[in-house]
Amino acid sequence: MHKDGDKMDVTEQEASGGIKNQGVRYVLAISLILAIIALSFMWMTGAILN
Repeated sequence: MHKDGDKMDVTEQEASGGIKNQGVRYVLAISLILAIIALSFMWMTGAILN
């Protein structure tokens, strides 16, 4: 971190906390797919039984 008067320069690593997790992207994608499958299954089951 470098302060120049009122301006403060922060590197990308300092701003992000130094960690860039890519695993969150996969967890969200898998969760979304599973939610769509579960809701579709409930919708189709209800339509078949009625």
